[in-house]
Amino acid sequence: MSHGFTAAAKKHLGQNFLHERGVIAKIVQAIDPRPGDVLVEIGPGQGALTFPLLDRHGELTAIEFDRDLHAPLQAAAAAHGRLHLIAGDVLGVDFSALAVRGGDARGQIRLLGNLPYNLSSPILFHALDHAGAIRDMHFMLQKEVVERMAAGPGSKVYGRLSVMLQAYCAVTPLFTVPPGAFRPAPKVDSAVVRLVPKPADAIAVRDREVFAAVVRAAFGQRRKTLRNALQGVADGAAIAAAGLRADARAEQVPVAGFVALANALPRA
Repeated sequence: MSHGFTAAAKKHLGQNFLHERGVIAKIVQAIDPRPGDVLVEIGPGQGALTFPLLDRHGELTAIEFDRDLHAPLQAAAAAHGRLHLIAGDVLGVDFSALAVRGGDARGQIRLLGNLPYNLSSPILFHALDHAGAIRDMHFMLQKEVVERMAAGPGSKVYGRLSVMLQAYCAVTPLFTVPPGAFRPAPKVDSAVVRLVPKPADAIAVRDREVFAAVVRAAFGQRRKTLRNALQGVADGAAIAAAGLRADARAEQVPVAGFVALANALPRA
């Protein structure tokens, strides 16, 4: 069975097409689709992951920005299963509406994809906005982005992305993927990560907007203490009420500390 077709990668779209079959098999195994699952792939590219998943599962929805790939994707997919293509920018796709229209028994979708390096953070934040409609996510990203996603307090790479994702999801790095698995080969290692959104009653954040504002401000100037970084956002009394030290830096504060601080502030 074919594992994709050939098309020139477009540099301005950040396209690096996966071709290494061993890696593809490991990703399919990690996703482990079951009957009734609704799979939604971001950026199918040349179908390297799409077609093996169709072989395994029979049906898949894919969001592809590059219209030049639509016709070859549809044509090649016919031998593998039913591919539903959504044209356009993933940041404009309402995952919650997608889940309502065609989700699984729980009204949820399973997201997956090899995310373009230049858009990975915006896509992750967009998925967070719809986390209640998503059962899990399996993404391939730049390895250093995955390290940031999973980092704990005290780590040099612990930051806004770490806190925002871990407040709403369990983040599990799965395995590293070398540059040679792609065409063209990127200059960096990649990694596959699993994100499982927490159930609503396990998310301690009271007001998402306030929480996002606190985290953004705290990490806006990493070298500043919380007292200075949060000026205009939270005063010393709120910082103390959350059990935090005003002279601490953001990278020392655990996720629960940011949640407690945001919850001590008035709602947006």
